[in-house]
Amino acid sequence: MRLALALVHYPVLDRSGETVTTAITNLDLHDMARSARTYGAERLFVVHPVAAQRALAERIKEHWVIGSGKRRIPDRAVALDVLSVVSSLDDVYSALSSSGRGGVEVWTTAAASRGLPVTSYAATRARLAQASDPVVILFGTGWGLAPEVIADADVRIEPIRAEASTGYNHLSVRAACAITLDRLLGDRNAG
Repeated sequence: MRLALALVHYPVLDRSGETVTTAITNLDLHDMARSARTYGAERLFVVHPVAAQRALAERIKEHWVIGSGKRRIPDRAVALDVLSVVSSLDDVYSALSSSGRGGVEVWTTAAASRGLPVTSYAATRARLAQASDPVVILFGTGWGLAPEVIADADVRIEPIRAEASTGYNHLSVRAACAITLDRLLGDRNAG
């Protein structure tokens, strides 16, 4: 199984449902890289079309992987070394397979199903164990991935829901990433 993650900043939605580009957040890079490394994802792609934002992500990575951050907190270098900064989803697919999108299973996450069929975590976990092509799980920033990205997915993972419904469902992308990875790759016998 080859697993990668992608933190998508475009195309994503804003609160009114418009397609926008969001800004890179330092905490997302750190926390998602740590989750990726912990659960064995080979790469965390940061997808952003704006060169200045990509440069910011590269500077953050450099600080922790080869700069003074590495000397202070070496474990952070191990985590942030999984970061790959790219300008588009097509760059993600090309990095994972010489066949591009056709050679990659694309999975999405969302806070709501938006009326599309979703796959349970149990079924997704089983599919991941059997995957022959690389799998990339897309995580949207802002108010989630744009509809065309979700519609193009091979698997739409069911929304994360708490056992006790509070009526509130707006996790940070880094929390959703950690929960998703644990549900797919965590030790089911722990506890």
